Amino acid sequence: MKLTVDCTLTDELTGLQNAEALQASSLAFLLSRAKLTQVDLPLEALVCEQHGLRATPDYSIAAIAASADELDDAPQLNDGYWLRADPVHLVLQRDCFSLGEPIPLAVDAEHAKDLIKSLNQHFAQDGLTFLIGKSDLIGKSGAWYLHTNDEVHIKTTLPFLAAGKNVHQFMPQGEHAAKWLTVLNEAQMLLHEHPANVARESNRELAINSIWLSGGGKMSASALAKNAIVKNRVSENSMDLVIASSVFYQGLAAVVSSDYLVRPIQPDDILQHVEAQNIKHVRLQLPQLNNLDHLWFKAILAAVRHKKIKQLTLNLGFYEKTLVAEIASFDLYKFWRKTRPVAHYLK
Repeated sequence: MKLTVDCTLTDELTGLQNAEALQASSLAFLLSRAKLTQVDLPLEALVCEQHGLRATPDYSIAAIAASADELDDAPQLNDGYWLRADPVHLVLQRDCFSLGEPIPLAVDAEHAKDLIKSLNQHFAQDGLTFLIGKSDLIGKSGAWYLHTNDEVHIKTTLPFLAAGKNVHQFMPQGEHAAKWLTVLNEAQMLLHEHPANVARESNRELAINSIWLSGGGKMSASALAKNAIVKNRVSENSMDLVIASSVFYQGLAAVVSSDYLVRPIQPDDILQHVEAQNIKHVRLQLPQLNNLDHLWFKAILAAVRHKKIKQLTLNLGFYEKTLVAEIASFDLYKFWRKTRPVAHYLK
């Protein structure tokens, strides 16, 4: 089996430094034996590239996710332009605003409905529709989306790339930037004294004082052709099974005709399922949890050692870049390579 693992590096993984921690770290050991390549793309963008999608100028992350999310009164997914519209909190600094975390903010279901309703009432005349995924369904996101039938020519920034930074340089850019900056300004004014925000602040929760637009694109047949996606193609990146807990991955699996399983599913269960079904290539999205090294990378390393995984690719995202590690079973015998901290490889 070939396994491709997508993982956003946590502080716990990058903080492994002392000799005892390194000796126990399965991820550090795997990296010491791997062929390493640093790619100047964030993880989600690299995943798109590996499946044949191209940026035009954004990667169509919102449309892919929306196609798998449970949206009320959603327009046809193969029509129009989609953006993620994450509810966020902008922090006033001395001379600018920075993008606060977490991103997106957790929003009570009733508050989310009220806020989306207000946004739709305000922007209806502009042909903009805000939608929300159902957060009470397994595998669904509760994410906010924005849809329009108009042509959109802007380049956006994924929100985690702007976290904690001056938002000015990360605002929409391109031919239609002025229009969309106006949309953001109007949304901020509408949200400023919204009753849902008043209730949040009374409960000592961060106010939703803006939305963050990202991942724009289409999912029409012509857009798919433009992105050079060929269903049922045979290539080194084609997947037989995608295991994840993200609507983005679920939508991506549908686009490239892969089977999909909702995680959580334990490492041993994955291997048993793959062997029983004779699956050749699996893509696994790991959660952003503590103890990933012990819970997941330890089992992955053991499977490589026992040749249950013959080819392993780790896509390790850290902000605007991704570290790609390629490991075959025989690479584990390169005993002369020294185990180093994970952070050593993030240059």
